[in-house]
Amino acid sequence: MSYTSPNWSRSVLVTIDTQNDFSLPLAVAEVPGTFEVLPRMEQLLTVYRAQAMPIIHVVRLYPEDRSNVDLCRREAIEKGHQIVAPDTEGAELVPLIRSHNYNGMDSKRLLNGEFQLVGDQEWIMYKPRWGAFYNTSLEQFLRERGIDTILFIGCNFPNCPRTSIYEASERDFRTVMIADAMSQVYEQGMEEMRNIGSMYAVWLMR
Repeated sequence: MSYTSPNWSRSVLVTIDTQNDFSLPLAVAEVPGTFEVLPRMEQLLTVYRAQAMPIIHVVRLYPEDRSNVDLCRREAIEKGHQIVAPDTEGAELVPLIRSHNYNGMDSKRLLNGEFQLVGDQEWIMYKPRWGAFYNTSLEQFLRERGIDTILFIGCNFPNCPRTSIYEASERDFRTVMIADAMSQVYEQGMEEMRNIGSMYAVWLMR
């Protein structure tokens, strides 16, 4: 019996930080390589939407009062750099991955820890730090829906996706890293994921 193989029928597709300020060319906090993997992300999202499978978009938001900014970005924000500020276009999901009836983020609700419904079986949630489980109700949300497998895609592997995968693993979720739908992936990182029982895959359209 494999305890780490994915249960596709009980899976959720999770996008990480695929917001305009991080993902688009020449954006204020552009993460190289993210724009290039957006078509792969779109393909996966299309499959999950077609099968009415759950999707969660995990995002960062930095309010003007800087109350929740992590230390590595606090100085830049204090100097006036606006990065994923609530109610700005920079904080929004990249257009290519939005659901067809997407009407924008409700920043107030997200910062309050709520999950915002943005499509059939599709939500946005806010995380205050690298990991999607840190000080969020993500685990409870997934358990209540019988989900035991998480597919991770988005921006960018060394930081938020990798942290979220570790957090998911230590909570006994089955994890899958889709390597060609995630930016900043490197071979040693994939080996580290294998060492904790996480699968990694290259998505191939059939």
